[in-house]
Amino acid sequence: MTDVTPDPLRADLLKIAQEAAHRAGELLRDGRPADLAVAATKSSPIDVVTEMDIAAEKLITGLIAERRPDDGFLGEEGAAMEGTSGVRWVIDPLDGTVNYLYGLPTWAVSIAAEQDGERVAGVVVAPMRGESYHAVLGGGAWATGAWEGERRLACRTAAPLDQALVSTGFNYVADVRAEQAEIARRLIPLVRDIRRGGSAAIDLCDVAAGRLDGYYERGLHPWDLAAGDLIAREAGAVTGGRPGERPTGALTIAATPAVFEPLQRLLTDFGA
Repeated sequence: MTDVTPDPLRADLLKIAQEAAHRAGELLRDGRPADLAVAATKSSPIDVVTEMDIAAEKLITGLIAERRPDDGFLGEEGAAMEGTSGVRWVIDPLDGTVNYLYGLPTWAVSIAAEQDGERVAGVVVAPMRGESYHAVLGGGAWATGAWEGERRLACRTAAPLDQALVSTGFNYVADVRAEQAEIARRLIPLVRDIRRGGSAAIDLCDVAAGRLDGYYERGLHPWDLAAGDLIAREAGAVTGGRPGERPTGALTIAATPAVFEPLQRLLTDFGA
């Protein structure tokens, strides 16, 4: 459901992303072994990969390649292929792996489609919430869940920064975590409160859904934010990074229009 007639290609990309994300989410939810263990580590010994991350990415890339064999891929667990169609899929098969490893419910499958370098469709599925979020560029952001039908997402109305509920995340490299903790310590007295959910994709969707006034994090990768960034923007949120920049690994911010600029200014002053 959108306000405009969708571009046929973008509508098709969204449909494929939704199917792939839902199937991967079912695999992760229903196929999680009782003795799930760490299969590998990434940036540090506490930044983990499980066998289920790898299985979910294989499911997603296999389904997409079958439908669109000329497209490219960029995936967290190693999927990287140049395509010839102008479309690239940016995939996080399991955002919130540590939550998943511990049996916490805040994890998601995130899939975005880029057309000639621009994000045009995004899907985030959160199986343990029973919710999914999606957007097509220019078509608004939408969600399904316990309510009936699709619900249009809209970020919260204007509120001053000192009344803002803000979420963040922490890197798995010790010295970066220490810097992030110091920034959070300085920020806490200036906002309503801070949350730490453990999934960037879900945090971005929660900004879109009006459950958070803002979110920031340092150290994200393209697959962490590709779908959620589009969904947040289509819900009316402002996203960016350091002043004048788009969201990057150096800094990602998503917030209501009233909160974005003062939050960005504080984070810049604090050296984020």
